[in-house]
Amino acid sequence: MYQQTAIDTYSKVGFAKLYDRKTALTAADLLNDRVVPFFDGVHDRHEYELYLAVENIDHSRTKTKSPQTNGICERFHKTLLDEFYRVAFRKRVYDSLDELQADLDAWMASYNEVRTHQGRWCFGKTPLRTLLDSAAVAREKQHQGRAA
Repeated sequence: MYQQTAIDTYSKVGFAKLYDRKTALTAADLLNDRVVPFFDGVHDRHEYELYLAVENIDHSRTKTKSPQTNGICERFHKTLLDEFYRVAFRKRVYDSLDELQADLDAWMASYNEVRTHQGRWCFGKTPLRTLLDSAAVAREKQHQGRAA
């Protein structure tokens, strides 16, 4: 079993999907299946792509279990382990990856939409609320910039 993970470093909105193999295609599948559709619903696609280009954001790889270079994702993995996997595997024997994925999806929804965070930008809000609030502020600043 392999898990592909993506996390927004500002809001801490996270994504996780399970696979039976580890390939470049599985990483692309996570982005195409979970990340891009999510951000299409939050940001106007054109603005989001423009933001990535303006900020010069691209895919980077880091060493696994290397908190110095990948601290936010490593912390997210620890939370997944402690709050989801250790609990799930004590409660149930899974017969398939699909069964485990369904429980992981439910936990991820709670993590993103219900569970509050004390992170740098969250200030006790959920990751989704942090992201939506920041999107509103960004749109307002963008509008002010156009008016000036």
